[in-house]
Amino acid sequence: MSAMRLLGLLGILALLAGCAGLQGSGYDYSALRESRPASILVLPPLNETPEVIAPAGLLAQMTAPLAESGYYVVPVGVMVETFRQNGLDQPADIHQVDPARLRQIFGADAALYTTVVEYGARYMVVGSVVKVRARTRLVDLRTGKVLWSGSGEAVKQSNNNGGGLIGLLVSAAIEQIANNLSDAAYPLAGLASQRMLAAGRDGALLHGPRSPRYQPE
Repeated sequence: MSAMRLLGLLGILALLAGCAGLQGSGYDYSALRESRPASILVLPPLNETPEVIAPAGLLAQMTAPLAESGYYVVPVGVMVETFRQNGLDQPADIHQVDPARLRQIFGADAALYTTVVEYGARYMVVGSVVKVRARTRLVDLRTGKVLWSGSGEAVKQSNNNGGGLIGLLVSAAIEQIANNLSDAAYPLAGLASQRMLAAGRDGALLHGPRSPRYQPE
């Protein structure tokens, strides 16, 4: 086989592999395709981190990728106020509410149950690592069945490798103070949410009915 024919064959195989990935060949979407949810209720995330701001930091940025993927999302403010008026303000208690009851109250087809696994900065002698990691599952509020599950993370690493030892220590101290005065993980929470909830990749959530890329089956 000539080199040109071999390159052409490899190109075709790569194209086929890419198409298979777009179709979600590595994930079983049968439950999600059967349910066809059009509206999603995003519940306040559970928090497995020591950062009390972690659930709010993630929740504030979860609706955008879902809406962009073609789903109607119950407004976060409406969700929070409704639970508050019913005496529920802790995510752990909210996650225990019966799915059928959630559908009755909000009228949504499905709900996202999310857990923040990592959130915030970890400091080293001459640098830091800021990381956000979360996992989620989409549950059909009509049946209580899990339709899809996924995860997402974003990491920013800072290494101060110039200016000598004193310069390294000073830079690390300034960076730590800056991170403590602001939520350094908040921008990463947006990126982690996008990677966790945006449709279009192998294993990701499928496009919803409001998307031009929606493929009902």
